[in-house]
Amino acid sequence: MTTSAPLSSTERTRIRRLPERAASDRSALDEILDAGRICHLGVIVDGSPRVIPTGYGRDGDTLYLHGSTGATSLRTTEDVCVTVTHLDALVLARSLFHHSINYRSAVIFGRPRTVTDLEEKLTGLRALVEQLTPGRWNVARRPTRKELAATSVLALSLEEASVKTRQGWPGDDEEDYALDVWAGLLPAVQSFGPPVPDPELRPGIAYV
Repeated sequence: MTTSAPLSSTERTRIRRLPERAASDRSALDEILDAGRICHLGVIVDGSPRVIPTGYGRDGDTLYLHGSTGATSLRTTEDVCVTVTHLDALVLARSLFHHSINYRSAVIFGRPRTVTDLEEKLTGLRALVEQLTPGRWNVARRPTRKELAATSVLALSLEEASVKTRQGWPGDDEEDYALDVWAGLLPAVQSFGPPVPDPELRPGIAYV
């Protein structure tokens, strides 16, 4: 579900560098999150910063993260920062100074809460599974109580977030357009190859 509402406006979410690239509509945030699979979770652990790449899932206005209950990065009681970035193209200009990238990025700030309610925990895990591997929640075995007890799920509100994008052509200086240097875009495309069966897979089980 995509939310049609304005993005939050706080001191932390204000875009200071090239503010014209900032999005103001909440739907832009949802689209970036829904199109991704990996986020980077920034936390402070014992006074030292850590940035952890991890899977995530969105359900409405909540971003869910998960990991082992033993993971120190998931025990935080402080504010965190989560980022999701899509590389869309390399922008090759006639001058090195104006080389750039086309991208879509989202930054979420907030203090996550540990999910203790069993139903919400399953909701969060389902969002994670469906984000990474759509359709698998209804195919694979559900987690047992022991597995659920070993899994920590964090819920982070999307209330405080910013979106910034760059799309378009190189912005060369006027005098550089006369240079005999190729300029344009190198589109970046992520795709998955054909499924490779587990050597232990029993014959006759098809990939779905």
